[in-house]
Amino acid sequence: MENYHVAWALQELADLLDLTGESPFKSRAYRIAARRIESLTDDLAELYREGRLTEIDGIGKSIAQQIGEYLETGTISLAQQLKAELPAGLFSILTVPGLGPRRVGQLYAELGITSLAELEQAAKERRIRRLKGLGVKVEDAILAGIARIANSESSGRMLLNMASEQAAILRERLARHPLVSAVEIAGSLRRRVETIGDLDLVAATAEPHKVGEFFKSFPESVEIIADGPTKLSAIHRSGFQVDLRLVTAEQFASAWLHFTGSKAHNIRLRQLAKAAGFRLSEYGLENLVDGSVTTVETEAELYARLGLPFIEPELREDRGEIEAAQAGTLPKLVTRAQIRGDLHMHSNWSDGTATIAQMARAAAKLGYEYIAICDHSQSLKVAHGLDWERLQAQHREIRELNRQGDLGLKILTGIEVDILADRLDFPDEVLAQIDVVVASIHSGFRQSQEQIMARIEMAMRNPHVDILAHPTGRLLNRRDGYAVDIERIIDLAVETGTVLEINSFPDRLDLNDLTARKALQKGATIVINTDAHHSEQLAYMDFGVGVARRAWAESHQILNCLDYQSLLQRLNR
Repeated sequence: MENYHVAWALQELADLLDLTGESPFKSRAYRIAARRIESLTDDLAELYREGRLTEIDGIGKSIAQQIGEYLETGTISLAQQLKAELPAGLFSILTVPGLGPRRVGQLYAELGITSLAELEQAAKERRIRRLKGLGVKVEDAILAGIARIANSESSGRMLLNMASEQAAILRERLARHPLVSAVEIAGSLRRRVETIGDLDLVAATAEPHKVGEFFKSFPESVEIIADGPTKLSAIHRSGFQVDLRLVTAEQFASAWLHFTGSKAHNIRLRQLAKAAGFRLSEYGLENLVDGSVTTVETEAELYARLGLPFIEPELREDRGEIEAAQAGTLPKLVTRAQIRGDLHMHSNWSDGTATIAQMARAAAKLGYEYIAICDHSQSLKVAHGLDWERLQAQHREIRELNRQGDLGLKILTGIEVDILADRLDFPDEVLAQIDVVVASIHSGFRQSQEQIMARIEMAMRNPHVDILAHPTGRLLNRRDGYAVDIERIIDLAVETGTVLEINSFPDRLDLNDLTARKALQKGATIVINTDAHHSEQLAYMDFGVGVARRAWAESHQILNCLDYQSLLQRLNR
């Protein structure tokens, strides 16, 4: 029995203790012991036989007894007892992002919730917000998490936030294994494709069998569907497939490139390799004459051997990147570090859950110079849209926060003004007093293209509108966009100077990469915003930057890569 089997048994026991409402100190002790055992280089079974378990930091007599029981019998009786006492449906609730075992235990103890259906019903009835330590923010996040699970299951595709979260957990666990010298995320997730089918990981090890056994024992794996010497596949408890490729350290760079894809990009690389007298595979470059295999230490070295500069993963789609690399005209892609601010976010003045100050402080921690608070306008009643009186009050709050000067950035006034059937939701004399005007459609989605485009053109021709938000209105895995003429929107953006948004929210990513690239090629300016409704969602910027990179965007084409003073000049403020 490997050390990690014992570690995971203790981790499971800690989860069960949390689910039953035991003292957090008790479950924390088991988790600390599990981490100690995971990083242990000595054989735990040998230490047990020698009576030395309590010599391990964090393991006392009681936990040592549980470890001994597991080593002797393969089970921990306390864990089996707790499992028998708990409803089986509780474990499905743990798949909701952000719900750990202690919160699930609280929901069970205080509301009697034992299934996802009961959880959803309680959230819709606003019962969860009444519990201590939870509130509206958690309740909204639960509903969003359940919806995303349902939508992902029906479509067979994961949104980027869910895929990224799960892949990061798996990668970190593999990276901690002493026999793994390198491990990275590959596949469509690395290329930042907007939705993900399978999760792909590549790991380097000299002992693939042992690492494979480790992977198969992951508690999230509900079924092993491929169990080869170097390729393993498991069905994750979230319902998606996880593929692990095991290679030697010498093969790692070639394998990482190969399994990152895309297939079309790899075909082009193989053609270049063949022309140079080699066969390219995940194992390296095989000489077609003598069969010798050349390995490389980095992807950049492999590209160089094919006569190319390094090509960023987001570009590897056979959309002209090979030709650009050969011509020396690859773009210098925008990076997350170049983003200076976020110009579309919400606060608790409308349908956000954080105060303006809380959003500002969170943004300052990300290194931003500025943000714009763009709460909804008055016609969007469901989102508590602001009328002129409330908007003026919000502006006074923003001015006072800026005057105090202790937030570490500048706050711009803003509005997400609704594009109504024949007008904007505020008149020009109001819009003229706002720093950043973001216009968007929130109604009439089923109108004809002619009607939708008339509304959008009216907004884009308004001299006070700075940004067209989520231009197509799509929601990934949920609904198609409304009927727009995207080429016309791009032409209008160039003509009027209206900035087109890449909305970073994982179920929007709107504009998409192909449309954003067309817009950039025609000379339009893009802004990458999060549309965050609470401070944690500011991290969604990474996904929008991924879309921009897939669109071949450079920093000079992105509005919010400007410094504060340059931004004000661009906005004519």
